[in-house]
Amino acid sequence: MSFAVPEADLVHWIIAGSLILIGLALAAAGVRNFSRAATPVRNEPARALVTTGIHGWTRNPIYLGMFLVYGGIGVAARSPCTLILTLPLAITIRYGVVAREEAYLERRFGDAYRDFKARVRRWLWHLSWRS
Repeated sequence: MSFAVPEADLVHWIIAGSLILIGLALAAAGVRNFSRAATPVRNEPARALVTTGIHGWTRNPIYLGMFLVYGGIGVAARSPCTLILTLPLAITIRYGVVAREEAYLERRFGDAYRDFKARVRRWLWHLSWRS
């Protein structure tokens, strides 16, 4: 017995799988950079400002990776609601979490962090004028 995989389904799974794999890779690279710098990912004071590796491309690779995984799951599940909720999730993370983290990092690392912010985008693109 063989199963036919319609072409549209194959493309659907390639898109979903790619989003999930890229998201996992970004998040893992971010965690690995923090680990190599001996600085915690969460809930402890930052010991170092990580600006190399994936952090040279995006200031928030872990969050960006989580969004891609979430979107990939939405595509895999063919769930318009999940995909629609990606925007409010991104806004909540941006203003509820990232803004506080950036304020802390600016206090902790001063000009070094401000220079990093000027060089590296928050995501890989600008979602607002002040990214």
